[in-house]
Amino acid sequence: MSSVATPPAETGSIFDDDRAYDEAVVRKHDRDGSLIRDYVAIVLRRKWVILAVLVAALLAGVAATLLATPQYTASSRIEISRQDQRITDVESVADSDRTFDQEFYETQYELLRARAVAERVERELRLATRPEFFEAHGVDLSELPLRETNGQAPSREQLGELREAAVDLLLDHVQISPIARSSLVDIVYTSANPTLSAEVANAWAEQFIAESIDRRFSMTSDAQEYLERRLGELREDVQDSERKLVTYANQNDIVILNRQEEDGRTVSTPTLTAATLEQLNSALVEATAQRVALEARASSPNGSDVAANPAVGNLRNRRSELQAQYAELMVRFEPGYPAARALAEQIEALDNSIAREEARLRGGSQGDFQAALRREQALQARVDNLTDQLRNQERARIQYNIYQNEVDTNRELYEGTLQRYREIGVASVGASNISIVDLAQVPVGPSSPNLLLNLLVALFGGIAAAGIIVFLIEQFDDGIRNPDDVTASTGLPLLGAIPIADDDEEIVDLINDPKSEVSEAYLTVRSNLALSSSHGVPRSLLVTSSRAAEGKSSTSYALATILARTGKSVVLVDADMRSPSVHQILGRENAKGFSNFLAGEGALEGLVHTTGTPNLSVMTAGPTPPSAAELLSGDRTTTLIETLLAQYDHVVVDAPPLLGIADAPLLSKSVGGVVYVIESRGVPVRGVNMSLDRLRDSRATLLGGVLTKFDDEAAAGYGYGYGYGYGLKYGRTEDEAA
Repeated sequence: MSSVATPPAETGSIFDDDRAYDEAVVRKHDRDGSLIRDYVAIVLRRKWVILAVLVAALLAGVAATLLATPQYTASSRIEISRQDQRITDVESVADSDRTFDQEFYETQYELLRARAVAERVERELRLATRPEFFEAHGVDLSELPLRETNGQAPSREQLGELREAAVDLLLDHVQISPIARSSLVDIVYTSANPTLSAEVANAWAEQFIAESIDRRFSMTSDAQEYLERRLGELREDVQDSERKLVTYANQNDIVILNRQEEDGRTVSTPTLTAATLEQLNSALVEATAQRVALEARASSPNGSDVAANPAVGNLRNRRSELQAQYAELMVRFEPGYPAARALAEQIEALDNSIAREEARLRGGSQGDFQAALRREQALQARVDNLTDQLRNQERARIQYNIYQNEVDTNRELYEGTLQRYREIGVASVGASNISIVDLAQVPVGPSSPNLLLNLLVALFGGIAAAGIIVFLIEQFDDGIRNPDDVTASTGLPLLGAIPIADDDEEIVDLINDPKSEVSEAYLTVRSNLALSSSHGVPRSLLVTSSRAAEGKSSTSYALATILARTGKSVVLVDADMRSPSVHQILGRENAKGFSNFLAGEGALEGLVHTTGTPNLSVMTAGPTPPSAAELLSGDRTTTLIETLLAQYDHVVVDAPPLLGIADAPLLSKSVGGVVYVIESRGVPVRGVNMSLDRLRDSRATLLGGVLTKFDDEAAAGYGYGYGYGYGLKYGRTEDEAA
């Protein structure tokens, strides 16, 4: 079912599109003008409150002007330069080179307002002993201890109190006014004595300059004393850190060959162990290369040294010649031939000589290889030993570097502090950066009170006060007042507005009277419900509201009664088991009903009763259960609605209110739509929307809202009649209406 009360769509008519467009234009126009109309309506509704507040404010402004004591304002002007005019180029203790000019000047303005300056002004002008000073500020002299009872001067304690009071008055009446985009500052002082105002303004400028100079010299003196103490501490720190460095180096055999300085920090070169290890490592690399070469020569099958030896070469050449001769003889003679046998013996002798020479040469290569291997192993052992020593030294150098950094840091601090101490003596030799531009003149006329200004201030103050008062009144009256507010504030379509009745019994009688205004209004609600869906009035309806006593039960009864008048069979179910009221409206007992069915009774006999109204039956709430929400959490509610719809045309459910209770969202899942009752000027809009959000979260179908207890006389601009309900009903005379 649709949650918007719009007429059922018709088939493809161009007039429907035109009508929809016209309605959209009207709605846009209404939204654009509604805010202004609301404000105008509020002003007209609260016009007497606004007028009373404005008149009271203007009268207060006039009275304040007439009763005020004339005040005289004097102003002196000073210039605060960004930096001092120095004779030397040495920086002072106070940091004058600040990054942001605004920060510097804001600091100066606060110093101008400082209590120390006010105390100097008071001492300079001896204001604590001048009665005219206190009189100029409206202080009752009888409350001040200016004189003892015997006519003597006040005591020291009393004089201290007078000085404190005078300083407080100075601070309350001085004003520091910087000139925009300049280094000029006005010192403005206001009192009832024009001469006194000029004196204080001039004295304030002079004492501010004196205070600035005194503060600078005080800072310089304090800095010198501090730096003297600090130099002694830093000197001891430097000596102690150097002593620790040397002791630690001796304990760990750390010998630094050379030291260099970069940016004031000591950079240590490699230690003696590291340098020695580097040299031995180079020698080890050479020995390893030599050993590898000799090992290759010694392990060669033919021996490279043997092959290259001249003696072995000559012997092999001689043997080759003899072998050739022997081969020639073997062609012609037998091996036993004497010449052949002699050649064989020579060849054998050469073979033995060659073997002996090769053995000798191979023995020499192996010796060289063994010597190279022993040299390599010796170097490797020394390198390993130095590597272990270097590892230990590198671990120790971590702490050594810490000591070295400590020495460098302490030395830098000492040298920087010493340099600063030497500069302090001439740092404060400079002119003040503050100068007086204009001295204050005695004012010839009062600066206040100003009648026109006071009236303007009173007028604007009255407007603001009236706005606040009206706003607060409107906040406390945050309910929905008029039928137009229903859709604008909640988004619900307006189903109808029900006129107010004196009591509940009267409204029941009006509902039962088909000719009454209330009955006609509920008939309008029924007609709008028929347009809320494509098949007319939904067969199952749930009626709820934000809180109790908004007309929820009366609306349920009225809708059920009007539907019954149309010839439909209707059953009214009182689902408000916590606070049932339908049985009281119908004058019936509440022995058994809705809660019994939810508890498990399956038969409707004895639970549904007929009423005096034709076609209207009722199921009362029944006994109050311990937990209504638990009963509603099951499927029995849906079963009941389906069973009743099988026997009746319509089912109207009177549900509990929403705020603080979970029953209505549970019930809304079992019905075809929800009618929301809103009391005129009742629950605030935020409370109504909070309740509606709960229904929307439970995915209930919202059919629209019914505005109850609407007073057309109290609603300015809304005649309760044709359009919202029926005052003098259309077609009835005044006598018939009476």
